[in-house]
Amino acid sequence: MSVLPDFSAIIFDLDGLILDTETTYFAAWQQAAAELDYHIDDGFCVTLSGLPFSRIEVKLSEYFSVTFPFKEFYRLSSDIWRKRVKREGIVVKKGVYELVQLLQQRNIPYCLATNSPELNARECLQYAAVDHLFTQMVCRDHVQSPKPAPDLFLQAATLLGQEIENCIVVEDSLTGLQAASRANAFSVCVPSMPNNNEEMQALAGIVLNDLSELAVLL
Repeated sequence: MSVLPDFSAIIFDLDGLILDTETTYFAAWQQAAAELDYHIDDGFCVTLSGLPFSRIEVKLSEYFSVTFPFKEFYRLSSDIWRKRVKREGIVVKKGVYELVQLLQQRNIPYCLATNSPELNARECLQYAAVDHLFTQMVCRDHVQSPKPAPDLFLQAATLLGQEIENCIVVEDSLTGLQAASRANAFSVCVPSMPNNNEEMQALAGIVLNDLSELAVLL
């Protein structure tokens, strides 16, 4: 197994890495579209992984015709998503608990850096019952530009009191890996979608199957 470089802190993405939120979003979007007599296929959903909502809106606009009822779609998909996660919760990804426990035992600082607005991020953490594990975060509404710009990771390093070169960034999407590269941070990739392409492989310092493997490396 690969070896990590020396580091002082870890910065985690949220959606698709810590929590399995993306599948809940995609399912809600697909159900809402179906109720409006439209269709969103699985392949298109994969292309949305890691993107900020502003970019998702653009891709949805390109995917559908100009007559698509976006206002009703957003209202309906939000209702569907919230009812589901209130009922079922949000799945925590494999290895999260053991990795966080290890970081806490070794006094290694860590935080989240997510393209989600803070309100949404905290809501998801609460539905997953892990909000007590992630008290520090940098969100979309805390910086000027979302990933793939480096802003979130640079701000996260500042929050942790570290230089970004001394931080490891853990990501699951191409968008996140591009941001880590632009921030000049060493990245670990734990893909959440079947899109672990050559570009992701090239950008990532290490590619792992899940966060439990990162715990082993630590």
